[in-house]
Amino acid sequence: MEGRHLDALLRYRDALRSSASSCPVDPFFAFPAVLKSCAALSLPSAVAQLHARAVRSGCHSHPFVLTSLISTYAPSSSSSSTLTVCYNALISGFAVNGLHISALSLFRRMLRCGASFNSITMLGLLPCGPHLPLRPLSGCSALHACNVKAGTDVDPAVANCLITMYARCGAVDLARRVFDCANSAAAAAAAAAPPLPTGERDAHALVRWNSMVSAYAQNGLAAEALELYQEMVERAGVEPDAVTMVEQRISGDPSFSTNTFLLNALINMNARTVVSWTAIISGYGIHGEGRKAAELFDKMLAAGVRPDGVVMVSVLAACSHAGLTEEGLRHFRRMEGAHGLAPGTEHYACVVDLLGRAGRLQEAQRVISSMPVAPDGAVWGALLGACKIHRDVETAELAFRNVVALEPGNVGYYVLMANIYSDAGRLDGAARVREPGVSYVEHGGSVHTFFADDGSHPQAGEIHRLVGELEALVGGGGGAGRHSERLAVAFALMNSEPGEKLVVIKNLRVCEDCHMFLRRVSAVVGREITVRDATRFHHFAGGECSCNGYW
Repeated sequence: MEGRHLDALLRYRDALRSSASSCPVDPFFAFPAVLKSCAALSLPSAVAQLHARAVRSGCHSHPFVLTSLISTYAPSSSSSSTLTVCYNALISGFAVNGLHISALSLFRRMLRCGASFNSITMLGLLPCGPHLPLRPLSGCSALHACNVKAGTDVDPAVANCLITMYARCGAVDLARRVFDCANSAAAAAAAAAPPLPTGERDAHALVRWNSMVSAYAQNGLAAEALELYQEMVERAGVEPDAVTMVEQRISGDPSFSTNTFLLNALINMNARTVVSWTAIISGYGIHGEGRKAAELFDKMLAAGVRPDGVVMVSVLAACSHAGLTEEGLRHFRRMEGAHGLAPGTEHYACVVDLLGRAGRLQEAQRVISSMPVAPDGAVWGALLGACKIHRDVETAELAFRNVVALEPGNVGYYVLMANIYSDAGRLDGAARVREPGVSYVEHGGSVHTFFADDGSHPQAGEIHRLVGELEALVGGGGGAGRHSERLAVAFALMNSEPGEKLVVIKNLRVCEDCHMFLRRVSAVVGREITVRDATRFHHFAGGECSCNGYW
């Protein structure tokens, strides 16, 4: 019997390998049979892989496939928990494949039908919160409330996921509250129970501290990230790892790239491994110092450190954002021959971005056509972004069709395509694809949210008046509306002390008009304005931006 099931799996594997032939695999009939064989052979990891493939291919909701999934998962649990097991599997499958709205909708169905949820449910669901299209912070708070009500928030893994969820929404204060509560709960549990093995205890603590350091770093709070790191090492006694140090590289402090003491300390702590080099190279690149990043990469090679795929992404991205087209192409061409590294989709995305920014769109298309692996959303998204810069509607439509087929839930691509249509005077096309952008500002312990032309904020009247005054002063008004970052900056100016640095988080790429507007505003008001958009940090000061026009 086992031989028959094993033979079925081998035949399925061979069919997948030859699926480009004239006899492709029919998923509706193949999946149920193969799932049955996996269950008979007790191969849970294979079941999970097939489940993920079913979600990616879009046949997971077919009655044959869904019934087989439920039948396969059900024997692993008692009948009373079968629904929970099945819902957990489906929610996780949706979330992993970027179908965030579908995962949340399935969770609501789960609640309506009376199935109980647990920590496993939440670990699959919480990463979806920041991807909600309209008010992600409200959705995240609702998911947090579900955890509190069910008591799953005390699970260390769930707490870490909550910290990451809030950080990705820009709600660092809420992430810190979860972090503090989790630390208190861990201390209370340690006092009331026999001590855990050292390795297990340190692992729980390390992930929690890394999550919070990352939350500060990714939201541009350099001082807080470094202060928490110091507390982690000196007072909490938690030993940092490479993940901790990589998070330090994106702390968002402009002085980071010139702080020799900090750079040397980071390199020495990591014994000058490729991890430390990558951290510093990426730090330079993300703050617009592409030339320095490329020079540091050459120094790394001269020091005998062998590059890996991660550092190659960092140096290619740095060259792209600094306009170093030929230098970036040189590094890419040397990957296989000189370094023995096979380029992945992330490297091709950097090259497409590199060529696209330089206006070499046809060459970028040829690179995509010649890829030995299927291009992913990042590759097509890079081409779409380049089409915005160079106003190429025809190529943009090609890139848009491909990228939305791969990442239908990514609202940034819809907004980008809408802007391309608008620039070309194609308002009908813009109306079809536009999705809302949103900006966040932290003030007084709360996160304030703004949409384009937003009038819902309690200070909306004063905010719009100030934006109007600034537009009259520096230009850039009278377009298709006031984008969210303008309102967010005006709010921050109204509610901060003179000379205080302003920090805004935006879910989409800053448009060219708003970029120029913010540059000029920084000079007029004499303030430094940091905007973290979907692409990078922009440090506006004295009428200039750290990106030098490349983003």
